[in-house]
Amino acid sequence: MSSASMRPHSKIGQTARIVIVGAGSAGIAAATRLLELGFRNVLLLEAEDRIGGRVHTIPFADNVIDLGGQWCHGEKGNVVYDKVKDLKLLEVTEPHYETYRCVRSNKEVVPDVIADQLKTVAEMSIPDRQTELLDFEGTLGDYINMKYWKELAKLPPIDRTIAEEFLEVFHKFEASVEAADHLFEVSGKGHLEYWLCEGELLLNWKDKGYKRFLRLLMKAQDDQPEDLGILKGHVRLNRRIAEINWEGPDELTVRCWNGELITADHVICTVSLGVLKEQHPNLFVPALPAAKVRAIEGLKMGTVDKFFLEYENPPLPGDWPGFNCLWLKDDLENLRASELFWLESVFGFYPVSKQPRILQGWIIGPHARHMETLTEEKVLEGLLWLFRKFLPFETAHPVRMLRTQWHANPNFRGSYTFRSTYTDAMRTGAWDLEAPLQDVGGRPRLQFAGESTHKHFYSTVHGAVETGWREAERLHRYYRAENSQL
Repeated sequence: MSSASMRPHSKIGQTARIVIVGAGSAGIAAATRLLELGFRNVLLLEAEDRIGGRVHTIPFADNVIDLGGQWCHGEKGNVVYDKVKDLKLLEVTEPHYETYRCVRSNKEVVPDVIADQLKTVAEMSIPDRQTELLDFEGTLGDYINMKYWKELAKLPPIDRTIAEEFLEVFHKFEASVEAADHLFEVSGKGHLEYWLCEGELLLNWKDKGYKRFLRLLMKAQDDQPEDLGILKGHVRLNRRIAEINWEGPDELTVRCWNGELITADHVICTVSLGVLKEQHPNLFVPALPAAKVRAIEGLKMGTVDKFFLEYENPPLPGDWPGFNCLWLKDDLENLRASELFWLESVFGFYPVSKQPRILQGWIIGPHARHMETLTEEKVLEGLLWLFRKFLPFETAHPVRMLRTQWHANPNFRGSYTFRSTYTDAMRTGAWDLEAPLQDVGGRPRLQFAGESTHKHFYSTVHGAVETGWREAERLHRYYRAENSQL
């Protein structure tokens, strides 16, 4: 990286003032790449009191947990995997998300032989991305329903009520993968745009957490948790942005909520799509162009939250790898009429790798957003009620409970991005969000990065990292061209 040919050849590039808004995966990737390319005047402004964004590893129980990004998804073509594959940082996650028990709300455990058939059918209902969706006009939910019943019809008869209950919970599970409120808002065709990296899809970070990857990018010292590596002196925390003024012919001005003003030649905005949706009318002066606004409004950012329950001892019997909740109709109607209505979207609980005393639960959509507004006591009360309702055995009282609040936090306003049917109707996508706003001479003034700006790897850390590198390279190319003309 440090060879002369990789550096901006003139003072112009080296001294260009670059401000990056947001020190998540994309911001850290952009900053570290720019510094490696020889740019010196790089400043990261972060609204939170920590770096990492939606990668947030914290100490919990026997080692750590990830409140945000948790797994490296896939190997081939995955920049995260490429960076760490020889460092023995990753391992294949136990098959908890395949071997879970299916429990009904009357405490009846669906026999494994039936549950396994339903899981297989559901798995086969996820569209083969390249072929079957090309001519499909409906939503992902429509497609999965159609395929599920079609495949089920080929098997010996299974109690239709149980099959319906399982389909419901499978929908919630898949909606958590998409970060959609439900699968009937996910674009079937848009699903083709998302690329899966081949290889193992759930690689965990052992007892170190996803933060370990960002520290590698920063070249931070292993034994010094506070060390920022090459970003030392380039990060300012607790800097929520009030305004980005990109009007002038020359410099841009960034105004923080605390009144601090920072001038820049380039601003790379890496805030989440949720923040852009809420703040873009006031955040940018002048207002963003129509195509950019259409992308911000057309793409969708959903809410996926996690629960972590810590116990004195492993909480489930040895032959229980985790469980999904199947609601009987009458029970569900009663639940919907109660103040615990939000529990309908808690679809399952599973073990966490390297953490034998923990259960991790998931909740999606509007119910997740509601759960975020409740006190921790109320949330725990609800979860314990759910356990009593479903489990055919008693569980100990947890010693500690933690839940995430990705939507309630004004610096995120959600979990990750997907392409909805509205995105298709608006004829927009990540490409419009990615496009830099440049001056007449082609100088990138205001650039955009983050998972939502990636056409194919949206919703992932590897996607976010690629977009940070993309914007760093864009500046590098611009200055290289400038210098060659001097």
